Amino acid sequence: MKKRDCKKLDIDKFKHERKQLSSGKKLIAGMDEVGRGPLAGPVCVCCVIMPLDDIIDGIDDSKKISEKKRKILAEQIKEKAIDYTIQMIDEKVIDEINILNATKLCMKNAIEALKKKPDIVLVDAISNLDVSVPIQGIIKGDSLSYSIGCASILAKVTRDEYMVNLAQKFPDYGFEKNKGYGTKVHIEALKRVGACSAHRKTFIKFLEEKDV
Repeated sequence: MKKRDCKKLDIDKFKHERKQLSSGKKLIAGMDEVGRGPLAGPVCVCCVIMPLDDIIDGIDDSKKISEKKRKILAEQIKEKAIDYTIQMIDEKVIDEINILNATKLCMKNAIEALKKKPDIVLVDAISNLDVSVPIQGIIKGDSLSYSIGCASILAKVTRDEYMVNLAQKFPDYGFEKNKGYGTKVHIEALKRVGACSAHRKTFIKFLEEKDV
């Protein structure tokens, strides 16, 4: 791909990165999570440091991109990344410490797993993390930041693949399609056969209390 400077593309996607570059930061990481809302499976976090002089077209919030396009972009991100890591926290830990704390722990693990220490980490929404590097939380960051968008795509593709594989072990719930989210098919299966070991018990209890 022909190298292009980030300033020549969508200004909104690089506003936060340019601000950090102008303040002297060099290694800027983007971080995002996928899987806070599902009834089953892990929460997944990606932290990635991307070169900003060799960009990839089409980066956006992973939810706005088709599955086929996400997979293509994910491979391009991995090839170009200066460094990246993908971490998961499973349903048992989510039940023990709640989903918000599990997400924060997963983000901390992701930052600490990077081989290169970033000068700052841009994060979608969350900002109060117990880590040794500066954090900037950006509301809707997966749409507004190129770096966070890249992290969003890698996290989404990785977790989706995990849930597709999990569907082979637990075929009743349609994980290959719903990825653990509370669709009609999924909830009907829960009523029919009960929960499996991949379900978040605290989430299922909440549903039962609401008589879903």
